[in-house]
Amino acid sequence: MLTVIRERELEEGINKRLSRKLDRQWKKSIAIARMLTVRRERELEEGINKRLSRKLDRQWKKSIVVRPPPSLKKLQEEQAAAEAEKSS
Repeated sequence: MLTVIRERELEEGINKRLSRKLDRQWKKSIAIARMLTVRRERELEEGINKRLSRKLDRQWKKSIVVRPPPSLKKLQEEQAAAEAEKSS
């Protein structure tokens, strides 16, 4: 599929930036597929079936706590301090 896209790009003259972006996306998807394959192979070695694997995956996803990046946290603190100065 990637070769077909590249052939079209050459014919239509689509810019190089888009082709690089597609390359990166394709490489990321390949890397993710490899990681999932390795993970599944390890689970098979440990004797974990698909049902238990999905259950553990859901538990892991629920345990993730979303936090803002430190730079945003610092910016929010500065804004709160500026507002506190204005109000006092």
